[in-house]
Amino acid sequence: QVQLVESGGGLVQVGGSLRLSCAASGRTFSSAAMGWFRQAPGKERDFVAAVNWNGDSTSYADSVKGRFTISRDYAKNTVALQMNSLKPEDTAVYYCAARRSVLLTSTPASWDYWGQGTQVTVSS
Repeated sequence: QVQLVESGGGLVQVGGSLRLSCAASGRTFSSAAMGWFRQAPGKERDFVAAVNWNGDSTSYADSVKGRFTISRDYAKNTVALQMNSLKPEDTAVYYCAARRSVLLTSTPASWDYWGQGTQVTVSS
C-alpha cells in the first residue's frame, strides 16, 4: 500500500500562485508514476498533470499547460504542483495520485492510490 498526503491548498486571488505538495509513504517503490487530479463541485474528477518515476516525462491537461508545473523528488518520495496565473475555473479539490504502471494516463480509474485532497479556491 501507498499512502499519499497533500498539502499547500488555500485561497488565492486571480493571477496568483500556489504550490501543492504530496508526500508518499508505505510501499513507495511500487509507485512508478505520480499525478494530480482535481474535482470541482458537481463535476467529475479531471486529470491535471502526471510525472514518471524519475521526473523526465510529464503530461499536462491542455487547460493548465504553460501555467502549472509538476515535479518529483524520487529520493524524498514527494511530488509537487506549482500553479501560476490561477483562474477562477481552477477552483477545485486537488488530489494526489500514484500508480504502479510506468505509463502516464489521464484516466482516473487507472490510478491505484489516492490522497484525501486539498482545497484550492481562486477568488475574483
